Amino acid sequence: MRHRLSVPALIIAALYAAALASTAVIALTTGDVAPLWRLTVFADVAELVEATPANVATMLLIGLPWTCALWLGLRGPRTGQPPELTVQDQRLRAALYAAAATWLIHPFTQGWPWWAVVLDSVLMVAVVVLIRPVLGDSLEYAGWSVVAGVLAFGGGAVVAVSDEFAPGLSGGAGLTLLLAQLVWMVLVLRAQRWDGRWRFVTYLYGITSLVLPMLVLAVGWLVVEAGSLLYSLSAAAGVLMAIWLVDTANGLADPRNRKTTAPTDAPAAP
Repeated sequence: MRHRLSVPALIIAALYAAALASTAVIALTTGDVAPLWRLTVFADVAELVEATPANVATMLLIGLPWTCALWLGLRGPRTGQPPELTVQDQRLRAALYAAAATWLIHPFTQGWPWWAVVLDSVLMVAVVVLIRPVLGDSLEYAGWSVVAGVLAFGGGAVVAVSDEFAPGLSGGAGLTLLLAQLVWMVLVLRAQRWDGRWRFVTYLYGITSLVLPMLVLAVGWLVVEAGSLLYSLSAAAGVLMAIWLVDTANGLADPRNRKTTAPTDAPAAP
């Protein structure tokens, strides 16, 4: 195994996958979707949901990203002597792991409560601030990236509290915050793409975390029969963000990484 915790991560992911498969068989043979629903939607069945092949397949699709997240998120950095990390690198790694860990709240709560949004937002603001010096010159428009990130995630915390204790005050802030998050992610991913400390697949995780949730929401309503399943399918697509956070943290401690600089135009010939 090439990663420090590959064996326990593989065991946990395999156990979850086996539980998905067995509960899917139970649902199709007995009509009882409750066990599979609990493993994927992470709640008790709150609506009439039949054990149709389409519903079972949707729940298995929800479980697939969670299985991948367990494997990729728990296996840790690659084995070998890690590079010497600066204090800034160490702080960023801690913030990245903590932000990714908030996704573990999903299995233990009904929906996504306001306090979980606030916790996730605070940790993501820390990532926004700490990733700027680590990316260094690779991060273009660094000041704007911090502004966009703080607006996106700090504003998300404000909206969550407002919606919980003073409904209606947040108004149409959601679209503004979504655009701000998009700006931050694009700037960071562009910098990460040209920084040799991360694999290309880490960059792909980040890109997919932006595209897939929107694609699920746009297309899912055409094929998903239950509203709770559509919400959970979108949340499962969003778990790719957690995978990106973890892989970014692991990349900093990858023994193979070597920082490079962004490509520049060749000087004109005399």
